[in-house]
Amino acid sequence: MELTTENTAVVLDSVSDYPEAPSRFPNMRVVPLYVHFGEDTYRDYVDITSQEFYEKLRLSPVTPTTSQPTPQDFVAAYEDLAAYERIYSLHVSSKVSGTFQSAELAAQEIGGDKVRVVDTLTASLAIALLAHAMQRRLARGTTDEEIEALVDRFHEVCDVLFTVETLDYLQRGGRIGRAAALAGSLLNVRPILGVDNGVVTAVARVRGRQKALVEFERRFTAATSEEAGLHVAIAHANAPEWVGEISELVWRVRPKAEIEFTSPLGAVVGTHAGPGAVGFFWFQDE
Repeated sequence: MELTTENTAVVLDSVSDYPEAPSRFPNMRVVPLYVHFGEDTYRDYVDITSQEFYEKLRLSPVTPTTSQPTPQDFVAAYEDLAAYERIYSLHVSSKVSGTFQSAELAAQEIGGDKVRVVDTLTASLAIALLAHAMQRRLARGTTDEEIEALVDRFHEVCDVLFTVETLDYLQRGGRIGRAAALAGSLLNVRPILGVDNGVVTAVARVRGRQKALVEFERRFTAATSEEAGLHVAIAHANAPEWVGEISELVWRVRPKAEIEFTSPLGAVVGTHAGPGAVGFFWFQDE
C-alpha cells in the first residue's frame, strides 16, 4: 500500500508543542493533555494558551500538575479520521508519561492495524520534527516500511538539549531530588539536560546563561555536519530572547540548516520545566 497525505493521517499529543498542526495539514490532529491548578482543569492549548499558563503560574499559589489524555480522547481523534486508511500516532516518551499507553489502548479499541502508535522516546518540538519528516514522505508517496525506518533513524540521531532557569519545577515534578535543586540554586548552576532513550538526563553543568549557550554550541557542532537536510527547532518557556540567540548560533555554525520551528513551550512541558527554560532540537533527515 502506498501511503499519501490523502490516505494517511498523523496524530500528535500536545506535548509536541505544535497546536497549529491541524490548521496547516488537513491529515493531522493534536490530542491535548491536561493541566490542573487545584480543582481547575485545562486542556493544553485548548482551554489555556502558553501565555495564559505562564501568567497563571506566576500568580497562582497552587503548583500545577499534569495528566495524560484518556483512551477515549484518542478514540475520538481516530474516529474523526475515519476517512483515512492508516493513522500514525506519535507520542511523548512512554518513560515520562502514560500518554503512549492511552493511545495504544485506543488503537486496540479501533481494531485491526489501521492505527500505528509510535513511542517517539522524546518530547516537545522533537516530535514535531518527526511529524514533518513523515509528512514530507507522505507528500511524495511512501510505505509503512519506509516510515518504520524513519522512526528507527529518528530514535538514533534526533538530539535534544535544554536548560532551565531554576531547578525547582523539575524537583516538584519528581524529575530531580530536592538536594540537587537546592545545590543548583545556591551555586547558580545551570544543568544542560538531554533525552537519552526516552529519559531526561543531565549531560553537563555550567554556571550562567552565556556558558549554557557555549555548551549548546559545542554539542551542536560536534553532533552535526554541514550538509543539507538538517532540521532545527527552538522552544522556550516565556523566554523569547533565547530564540534569537540560538538562531544566530545555528546560522553561524550550520548555514545550511533549516530552523523549522520556533515556539513557546505549552502548559504541560512548562509545568515541569518552569519559566525561563529553553529547548534546542535537531534532526538530520536523509
